[in-house]
Amino acid sequence: MKTVADIMTREVITVKKETTVRDLAELFVTKRIGSLPVVDAAGTVIGIVTESDLVEQGKNVHLPTVVTLFDWVIYLETEKSLERELKKMGGRIVGDIFQQQLISIAPDATISAAADLMSKHHVNALPVVENGKLDGIISRIDIIRTLLV
Repeated sequence: MKTVADIMTREVITVKKETTVRDLAELFVTKRIGSLPVVDAAGTVIGIVTESDLVEQGKNVHLPTVVTLFDWVIYLETEKSLERELKKMGGRIVGDIFQQQLISIAPDATISAAADLMSKHHVNALPVVENGKLDGIISRIDIIRTLLV
């Protein structure tokens, strides 16, 4: 049975938190990719940034839902979520827009485990991490290619 290591992309383009949104957009367009791992100075994966994160900068602000009760205003959503949304919309660097909650997979995992993880978390790519270091990346198209073989 094939593993993630058998089909992943090994030469991974990465970005840092300091990478500008403009440089990120250029990478997405010129390299024809939709997800990039974000790494720190030591090369440790700290998150991922996607085309969707970039596109969200152009969306309208979602004002939080509130309820008034006896002259009190009660937010039905956290103020943190509004703060995150505003920061993302005005972001100038990857550090402002990337997803810090990293969903990754090990190189020895099965392809079906990768597909399950992508489906469960609604992501298009997973960084392949071993011992805290980036080993590769696997995307939905890599999995689809295995169906043709």
